[in-house]
Amino acid sequence: MSTVDVAGYVVRGIRADEWERVKGLRLDALRDPVAPLAFLDTYESAVAKEDRFWQDRAEMAAEGAIRGRQFVAEAADGSWVGSVTVLMEQPGTMDWSGHPVERRQGHVVGVFLRDGHRGNGLIQALLEAGVAWAWEQEAERVRLFVHEENERAQKAYLKAGFGPTGLVLSFSKDEEAHELEFALDR
Repeated sequence: MSTVDVAGYVVRGIRADEWERVKGLRLDALRDPVAPLAFLDTYESAVAKEDRFWQDRAEMAAEGAIRGRQFVAEAADGSWVGSVTVLMEQPGTMDWSGHPVERRQGHVVGVFLRDGHRGNGLIQALLEAGVAWAWEQEAERVRLFVHEENERAQKAYLKAGFGPTGLVLSFSKDEEAHELEFALDR
């Protein structure tokens, strides 16, 4: 996928050699006030990971990867202000929650946009880039999970064309809380 200019930002796929920037953005995302609702990982766990973890993570989501892709929003000064990752799920496998995957689909994870860069359509541009890549990989649909209390994210996903499917899972950090599946069919 080529780069896309949106509201003065560039949305593009990452390169494998940008692993340090991948790590930095992820650590910043895990310090966001809604991180406990939005991410399964914690800052403490992520910061303790060795460089090889981050190098592998970037390599598996960089240009040319087929199992997943990470897209970033880059500001005019070159700083990364947001990210979306799409992982490909294959029919006949089990997903992260132990449920069978019934069709080829993209799974959006790691959605983050820095405060101060929200509300300008940038999250939709990141999601569009991820969805376009999933369609190129012949996905039948693209899905994501969002915490029931993360209303800001739910509104962004609805605006991007995703809708609730009715699948509700217990949140892994608190079994009394729930995550809602949203999907976009091809």
